[in-house]
Amino acid sequence: MHHFHYQNERLYCEDVPLADIAAKAGTPSYVYSVATLTRHFTVFDGAFEGVPHLTCYSVKANSSLAILGLFASLGGGADIVSGGELFRALKAGIPPDRIVYSGVGKTEAEIDYALRENILMFNIESAEELEVINSRAAAIGATARIALRVNPDVDPRTHPYISTGLRKNKFGIDVDGALKAYRRALELKHVEILGVDCHIGSQLTEIAPFVEALKRLKILVGRLAEMGIKVQYLDLGGGLGISYSEETPPHPREYAQAVVQELKDLPCTLIFEPGRVIVGNAGCLIMQVLYTKQTQTKEFVIVDAGMNDLVRPSLYGAFHGIQPFEKGKRETRVVDVVGPICESSDFIARDRKLPALNRGEYLAVMSAGAYGFSMSSNYNSRPRAAEVMVDGDRFFITRERETLEDLVRGESIPDSIERARQI
Repeated sequence: MHHFHYQNERLYCEDVPLADIAAKAGTPSYVYSVATLTRHFTVFDGAFEGVPHLTCYSVKANSSLAILGLFASLGGGADIVSGGELFRALKAGIPPDRIVYSGVGKTEAEIDYALRENILMFNIESAEELEVINSRAAAIGATARIALRVNPDVDPRTHPYISTGLRKNKFGIDVDGALKAYRRALELKHVEILGVDCHIGSQLTEIAPFVEALKRLKILVGRLAEMGIKVQYLDLGGGLGISYSEETPPHPREYAQAVVQELKDLPCTLIFEPGRVIVGNAGCLIMQVLYTKQTQTKEFVIVDAGMNDLVRPSLYGAFHGIQPFEKGKRETRVVDVVGPICESSDFIARDRKLPALNRGEYLAVMSAGAYGFSMSSNYNSRPRAAEVMVDGDRFFITRERETLEDLVRGESIPDSIERARQI
């Protein structure tokens, strides 16, 4: 469910016409609905009511400070994968004891930062990382609370680029390797074993892969108990998908029922890292038609948003619905919606049936709340888009559009080049 809808043939976010936002914030801009974000978070978190758990939103999906602040106010935690995401989470008011640190490439500086802030737990991805975290904790006189990310070799049946639970993926440690690493962790003086972590992929639309992974984790937890390791936290990651087009992902309640049924005999706190399922359908990208172009074989709609703003179609071949600001009845055309970037892969949609469009019209790219702005770039020296949050009949620009000066901030030309240029 989301709060984008037509009212009198005009497209609204909650009680605000998107045209009003475009007039003030310009395009391209990302627009997020507070009502949708709140509903999605509370529905997911509430599905586990009565079960000890912690919902740690996956910051990589959308690291907007305003969104993080909203989830902090709802009692949420954060799953982070960088020092920058830790900084954002803390800045937004998320308590350190609700933050878990995942990711395969933590630097020593990032590890030290997280140790100083006393986060809940590191999800460790390799035996060597375990040694580094122990040594860094020793260096600053701390104890690192840890879980090992276990790769259960489960096929999540999703896009290969967002699959993380197979043996061939770079993430986590296989079960045998994990047991060896846990034995080693018992010997280390500056780590405390809190639990087990597992994340098999993103945009999953079936329950079965989750259940299969849980069955394998239960066996591992039993073997850890034999080693004298009590699992206090079982981090099950995220990955629950959303509907972009015709997908029919399970409802969070269905997911929760399957998880609780499978783990009912394990006395531990569950950690979840939902991202896309909470923010994906809570945001859209608004853009303006610059030109229409007819060739011998194709009709193009050229818009002011490009792959630097939303890379998912180019990177994954992902589908995003596109809706005009003004509905009305008009002829349908089959078009490619493309951006201004100098790449043939710069497209928002290909061979898409859309109403006939004219220069100057506005469009909304739907389901763009996850991995939209957070994956955007300055490619072709394009300033990044503005971000807007809608709350009822009000809206707020929560991130100003970058300026041309922002593009060169922190850069300089060496004196030797400047002197040569002036000769």
